[in-house]
Order: sequence, then structure tokens, then C-alpha cells
Amino acid sequence: MREKVDLIVGARWFEYFIISIIVLNAVLLGLETVPSVMARFGGVIGMLDSAAIAIFIVEIAMKLFAWRGRFFRHGWNWFDLIVVGIALVPAAGPFAVLRALRILRALRLVSVVPRMRQVVQGLFSAIPSMGTVILLLLLVFYIGAVMTTMLFGEAFPQWFGTIPASLYSLFQIMTLESWSMGIVRPVMAEYPYAWVFFVPFILVTSFVVLNLFIAVIVNAMHEAADEEAGSEREAILEELRLLRIEIAAMRQEREAGNGAPR
Repeated sequence: MREKVDLIVGARWFEYFIISIIVLNAVLLGLETVPSVMARFGGVIGMLDSAAIAIFIVEIAMKLFAWRGRFFRHGWNWFDLIVVGIALVPAAGPFAVLRALRILRALRLVSVVPRMRQVVQGLFSAIPSMGTVILLLLLVFYIGAVMTTMLFGEAFPQWFGTIPASLYSLFQIMTLESWSMGIVRPVMAEYPYAWVFFVPFILVTSFVVLNLFIAVIVNAMHEAADEEAGSEREAILEELRLLRIEIAAMRQEREAGNGAPR
């Protein structure tokens, strides 16, 4: 019985079925925010939402039955369990805020779709390397904040009057949001050579450091994909090894049977 359930939860059609339910449930949760739709179809949407939750519970129950202790060895299974468990908490009274968290069920696509898992695993594995880049960015920001506070703080206290104000203004400049007409040109009207600071700052933060982030993440995603491919190769090789052992055992049994006296 357990083997049959294991085959079902591992089947491709079952994976596609769960993906379709996740997408449908995400659409239904979005429709719940439209008052006119809820006024006409609120009852149907509520029933379909309850049906989706029931399917998710059955899915996890089947995996627990088929895999037992192996279910808890993988972080993605814990993620699915927590997301579905949130749906079972009454969304009323002190737990009313959990109604907004129901949309987290859409994140189950990440745990179901292998390509999405690779992206997320790459992001998490890139965190240690990104720490160095973040420290470099913070150092550049701190140096820039001290310089702008000393240079422009007296004339433009709303942007550079204090270190925190300068940090926020520099962050706005880094994102290229109204950096020229909103901040830099007014400063240049008072300090014509202010561009000598702002242009290199934008080049360093917006183009160099942020591209380092992208490079680290892409490299980590490649490593995650290679690791997963290596795990699949090892699983295939292990299956081939076991198959060779079984074939050798069957051959020995056949030879022993042929050599037995009649």
C-alpha cells in the first residue's frame, strides 16, 4: 500500500495536478479582494478555497504515509507543512492577520516546480558570498554619507543634514529615482562641482556593486544546478549498481540450477 502511494505522489501527473490547484487557489484568493466578485460568487469561492485546502492536506498526508521519517529530512516539506498549517488556523479574532498570509500558499509553487527550487537554493547559497559585497556597499555608503554631510549638509539639511539623512538620500540616488532633478541638480546649483562626487558614486554603487550581486547569485545558481545534477547522476549510478548486483545474483542462481544433478 505504501509503495502505491509513493508512486502516486512521485508521479508527474500528480505534480501537475497540485500545481494547477496552487495556481487556481492563488487566483481565488486574489478574487476575494474584489468586493463585486465576492458579492456575487462569494459562496462558490469559499467552497473552492476549502476544497483546495482539503487537497493540500490530503497531499501532505499521503507524503507522510509514503515517506514517514524521510518527509522531515527535506526543508521544502517543512515549508509546505507550515504554509498549509497556517490555513488551518482560524482567521478570526486575534488571528485575523493570518487571512492575509493565506496567499503564501502560492509560494508552494517554489517547492513543487524544480526550476524554481534551483533559483531559491541558489539565492540562499549565495548569501555568504553576498555578505562581503554588502559590507563593501555599506562601507561605500558610510564614506559617502560622511562626505556629503560635511560638504552639503549646511546648505541642504533636508537631504544631507545628518548621517542618516545622507544615507537615505544616497540610497535614493543609487536607485536612480529622481536623483538628477530631485537632488543632484539643486545641489549643483549651489556647488557646481558636486558632480565630481555624485557621478562616481552612482557608477560604483548602481553599476559595479549591484552587478557583483548579480554575478554572485548567478554563480550560486549554477552551482546549485550542478549539485542537483550530480545528485541525480549519483542516484542513477546507485540504481545501476543495484541492478547489476541483482542480475549477477539471478545469473548465479540460474547457473546453480543448471549445474544441479537431475
